[in-house]
Amino acid sequence: MPYKFKSRATADLIMLDANARTLLEIMGKSPDDAQGIITVAQIPAAIAALEAAAAEEAARRNGQSNAQPEGDEQDEDADPVSHDSVALAKRIVPLVDMLRRSAAEGKDVTW
Repeated sequence: MPYKFKSRATADLIMLDANARTLLEIMGKSPDDAQGIITVAQIPAAIAALEAAAAEEAARRNGQSNAQPEGDEQDEDADPVSHDSVALAKRIVPLVDMLRRSAAEGKDVTW
């Protein structure tokens, strides 16, 4: 089931189930709730949590790519973080934009 994030400050944001559930968990929200709200007061903490998780993932990705000695071929299936996957830092951009614009206009975000 896709999630639809809504705010009176922005257009709707539709996200696939797995991606939305991950982001909701990062923000401390229950993805099991069919409906929920991120209040204006909760938005700064939600943005900080998303950005911290993205920075952590980026550090983990960089650490894995730097840990491989030169000349050794790495098995692509052995890497738990695929270099072809979309980084969390890119995946959070539309939601963080929605949260920032909603906070600026004093509007809650619901799903």
